[in-house]
Amino acid sequence: MFVVEDKGGAIALMFAALFFLGTWPALLAMLERRGRLPQHTYLDYSITNLFAAIIIALTFGEIGSSKPGMPNFLTQLSQDNWPSVCFAMAGGMVLSLGNLSTQYAWAYVGLSVTEVVSACITVVIGTTMNYFLDDRINRAEILFPGVGCFVIAVCLGSAVHSSNFADIKAKLSVKGNELVSIKLNSGVTTSTDVTTDLEKGKYEAVPFTDKEVGAGTAEFFMALESRRSIKVVGTSTMFGMWIVFMSGICFSLFSPAFNLATNDQWHTLKPEVPHLVVYTAFFYFSISCFVLAIILNVTFLYHPILGLPKSSLTAYVKDWKERQWALLAGFLCGFGNGFQFMGGQAAGYAAADAVQALPLVSTFWGILLFGEFRRSSKMTYILLVAMLFMFAAAVGVLMASSGHRKRESREISYSNKLNYL
Repeated sequence: MFVVEDKGGAIALMFAALFFLGTWPALLAMLERRGRLPQHTYLDYSITNLFAAIIIALTFGEIGSSKPGMPNFLTQLSQDNWPSVCFAMAGGMVLSLGNLSTQYAWAYVGLSVTEVVSACITVVIGTTMNYFLDDRINRAEILFPGVGCFVIAVCLGSAVHSSNFADIKAKLSVKGNELVSIKLNSGVTTSTDVTTDLEKGKYEAVPFTDKEVGAGTAEFFMALESRRSIKVVGTSTMFGMWIVFMSGICFSLFSPAFNLATNDQWHTLKPEVPHLVVYTAFFYFSISCFVLAIILNVTFLYHPILGLPKSSLTAYVKDWKERQWALLAGFLCGFGNGFQFMGGQAAGYAAADAVQALPLVSTFWGILLFGEFRRSSKMTYILLVAMLFMFAAAVGVLMASSGHRKRESREISYSNKLNYL
């Protein structure tokens, strides 16, 4: 079994997890913007997410021979460790709910703001819980200033959202108060079409065409609303924020649950039973995540929510439209979570929560792929740079707080060792 022994290796895994976990949301958001049903996308994503966990368990979890107190993945499947398995599966269930919630929140609130707010809730609640569960192996004088950096970054993120929302409203207005009309049922039409570039202070009326329009223009936002699968014009922004808050609470609970599964701080296992290794816990974690996702999304196929059209399993199987991106997103999320847990087992799960700075990566993809914040005001750009800078500082501070876990040694007789080695 592969074990991360040093702090440097743990930090390298956290950086890889940060990139993977910041990239997969952009892929799912891209598919929603291109009109693919989120139920279809999430089913594809769930399959490869589970497949990634199986690959990690059968490779990293089976490298070399078992060690005292740390059996290989296959060996541990037959042991009496169900209390820890239940913690792992509970963590997988709340993660599944959180991921499913954010898939809908991206449409209402936007990729960047959704990831920022949910990351803040995760860090403030989850990191604090992990700090005490880890017997305070992280340096509190460094860790909690890092949490504070996240809080500041979220405040800046909210300001970015408010400023950008005001920019969009200005782009869709004509001479102050006259809004561009949008007809959703027959595509996008405008009585007076406007191209505005707040970056240059321009407000210019131009005829609307069906050709590709520049990112950040009024036509861009109207065309996006026309083709995306979740229609958001006329809905309450607070509705989307409530979805974000719910996802953040779910995200804040899955890491502490996984921590309890691998370290048994509440002493639920029998004295002779070794702790779950990270690969076994991640396997059960992913199984429950997959099962709940399948149940909910198959239900949503026949009983859709948020005004989405009804679908079916047959329609899902036949829907190959950009399926490869959904499958890739599942792999990225699976390996990202696996690397986060592997790094957390070595350096402490509180420090591993630094990957919740994934809005750094998601914002990058949002700007590059979706044209977010294009042609915005100077104030929006200033706030955006400040938010990204604070997130970068938070990542560095949380990683600097990482300690080194010393696995509890157990006095196990030779005969008992034979039962699981």
